[in-house]
Amino acid sequence: MKSYRKELVFNIPARRGLTNITHEVQQAVDESGVMEGLVLVNPMHITASVFINDDEAGLHHDFEVWLEKIAPEKPHSQYRHNGFEDNADAHIKRSVMGRESVVAITRGRLDLGTWERIFYYEFDGKRDKRVLIKVIGE
Repeated sequence: MKSYRKELVFNIPARRGLTNITHEVQQAVDESGVMEGLVLVNPMHITASVFINDDEAGLHHDFEVWLEKIAPEKPHSQYRHNGFEDNADAHIKRSVMGRESVVAITRGRLDLGTWERIFYYEFDGKRDKRVLIKVIGE
């Protein structure tokens, strides 16, 4: 069985941002040489998420509005964690959106549905963050 590891680095200039990383994940699969297997994609930070959904601007806006209702960034004083940092909302948003995604690889291609894309969602940006891509298979 083959195993391949790659890290992506992001520095989202705003506190929050959504990035389609499907191409970068497929590129890692290509580099791995794996034709049949799985790829795990996960942020290596507890204030970011990797998830699969549609690449549609209206939906992305809806995620942002919905998440801000669930865990509003401000006032910072509403969160006990913010006595240490000001990113408690980012931790909660990550818990809601999930940590990682696993995608099947078939004939060397990501086995995604018609509209499925892989996204990195940053909730506490303005600094370097890493995303792990781990490919395993034959």
